[in-house]
Amino acid sequence: MLSFQVFLHSMKQPKRYLITSALPYANGPKHIGHLAGAYLPADIYVRYLRAKKEDVVYVCGSDEHGAAITIQAMKEKTTPREIVDKYHAMLKSNMADLGISFDIYHRTSSPLHHETAQEFFTALNNKGDLEQKETEQFYDEEAKTFLADRYIIGTCPVCGNENAYGDQCEKCGTSLSPDQLIDPRSTLSGNAPTKRATTHWFLPLDKHEAFLREWILTEHKDDWKVNVLGQCKSWMDLGLQPRAVTRDLDWGVPLPADVKGGEGKVLYVWFDAPIGYISATKQWALDNNADWKPYWYSPDTKLVHFIGKDNIVFHAIIFPVMLKLHGNILPDNVPSNEFMNLEGDKMSTSRGWSIEMDDYINDFVKNENGGDQLVDALRYYLTQIAPETKDSEFTWKGFQDAVNSELVSIFGNFVNRAFVLMHKLCKGKVPPLHPDILDDADKKMFEEIENSKLKIQTNIEGYKFRDGLFDVIDLARKGNKYMQDKEPWIVAKQTTEDGKPTADAQKQIDNCLHICLQLTANLAVFINPFLPFAAKKMCYMMKVVDKMLDWENAGKAKLLSVGYSLRPPELLFRKIEDEEVKEQVEKLKVKSEKIKQAAKMEETNKTGEKATNEPTVKEAIQFDDFAKIDLKVATILSAEKVEKADKLLKLEVDLGFERRTIVSGIALHFAPEDIVGKQVVVVANLAPRKMRGIESQGMILMAEDKAGKLHFVNPDTIIDAGSGVN
Repeated sequence: MLSFQVFLHSMKQPKRYLITSALPYANGPKHIGHLAGAYLPADIYVRYLRAKKEDVVYVCGSDEHGAAITIQAMKEKTTPREIVDKYHAMLKSNMADLGISFDIYHRTSSPLHHETAQEFFTALNNKGDLEQKETEQFYDEEAKTFLADRYIIGTCPVCGNENAYGDQCEKCGTSLSPDQLIDPRSTLSGNAPTKRATTHWFLPLDKHEAFLREWILTEHKDDWKVNVLGQCKSWMDLGLQPRAVTRDLDWGVPLPADVKGGEGKVLYVWFDAPIGYISATKQWALDNNADWKPYWYSPDTKLVHFIGKDNIVFHAIIFPVMLKLHGNILPDNVPSNEFMNLEGDKMSTSRGWSIEMDDYINDFVKNENGGDQLVDALRYYLTQIAPETKDSEFTWKGFQDAVNSELVSIFGNFVNRAFVLMHKLCKGKVPPLHPDILDDADKKMFEEIENSKLKIQTNIEGYKFRDGLFDVIDLARKGNKYMQDKEPWIVAKQTTEDGKPTADAQKQIDNCLHICLQLTANLAVFINPFLPFAAKKMCYMMKVVDKMLDWENAGKAKLLSVGYSLRPPELLFRKIEDEEVKEQVEKLKVKSEKIKQAAKMEETNKTGEKATNEPTVKEAIQFDDFAKIDLKVATILSAEKVEKADKLLKLEVDLGFERRTIVSGIALHFAPEDIVGKQVVVVANLAPRKMRGIESQGMILMAEDKAGKLHFVNPDTIIDAGSGVN
């Protein structure tokens, strides 16, 4: 039974919705775990609300301030501005390519955001809601600057890692403060930092604990996720403390010029970033000639923050206090997801154990005509394994199984069969329904269509997107069983002398396919929030406008008119091949190993054990192992790019005694026309391997320099093809 609070909550009918996703740091590419955590769930919810014709605005943008940006700029030997410009463009493009339908993707480096954040700070400061205190902070005497936590490294007191950061040890994952580090040193000069007094402004969270406990643990105890409530309670039970809202940095939103003592200080990134939701809404309103204020001040607005669990405290405790003090509405819900792991380990870009959104797009979306199918395939699997209540795991085999066994074999198969049979048995038109011969199975199918609307709607509105998607696939599964039980292709064999189905047989066929086609139309409406590209293609096949995807049409039995001609079917999804899975798993291992080796070299350089980046040597092998490798000199006869694979070249080489085809991942380093005639060294006795459907009969030896550029290993002068390398 619903509690009274949930009942009252369910009775609210918002006049408008404001949906946010956590602002991603513009300091590098983001992986699919981020996509699954904060962006895909929000997009599903927003697409559903749009289908219901609700007034909804979905805002996000790049978080472009803080030490993470400046550190990345140092790594890439460039400026913070160039870093944020580069990665803002990448992130915006990646999100669009994967179907994330923001109404605006803004950026916190914009003048409008700076102005909005400064006004927010001024309003709180002028009311006395912030406290000004002098504290001691780490300072680099040589660099003449105060040090953010990430600019300090030292020995982790937990695991002994000598290169732990001042806010976290990346080796053991322990959250730290700079004072906890053993032998701290500055990343700018390498020197041990001193401490200097500095003045900062603080948000006194301790003064708002009573409000937070009532608002979170009482008012939302029945409608917020258990993981969100648990983390909030744990944080409050430890005792809330004042939290600094300013920092001594030169990259960020500067304090307003009229703030006494604010020279050289910027707003702490955690303070200015969520205000980015407000500035983004302002920019959206300017772009659309709308009023932004009702979305942040009107009590009949429903504000929902979609985040990962590492952002719970900021969005459920700190930002609500800021909003309350500023006079804004509070979030109605903060549906946080847990973490998504990868192939048995924690997903991490810094360790190379991740699938970057950009890589997935380049490997699966941009390289083939049916790229939209692979966008929906990823959206499907990430939703199916969404870490809604606990950590989940992405595996390439799981991805393959989900796509092939469910999307292709259940959903896609049902839609395809319905269209094929309609063209074959009903002249390509929606057949009539004959009420006089409707049986229990027919009536049951109509009931399933109607009942699915409430089930799917309830799950989406309860932020249970995984369950909602299951309901859609389950409806398609029931459609398959219904069609299989009815066997219209068998019924069609009941013919008259002229070979046409008897009148009774045609009636049975008509009823079956009429119901299947109406079910297909409903599946398009139901799947649209989850897999928008598939839904759009289904509309094209049915020759209906996208308006049919409006939620008011969900569950209706007469979406397609009798006698309406439909287009031939098109495949909604393609299978994922074994080779693709093997290629991605291998790519993951190689990337991780490269980063691991680079990290080892960096660590030894920091500790002074090595003066240069010496190449690493793999584990020793016996001569007999080496003797098994047959190396031959070959001449490249032809080279061409492999279709739908931007990194592969198909080479034909002459080994003297025979010609072979070799597929090599060198397309990003060499133009095909430039390497014809070159001599190379080939591993001639490597077992054949299929790559993108081409059998590769060997491997070209390459050398990679420190910059990552590839070079052929070849003889000094032209020699006979087939010569051995000893």
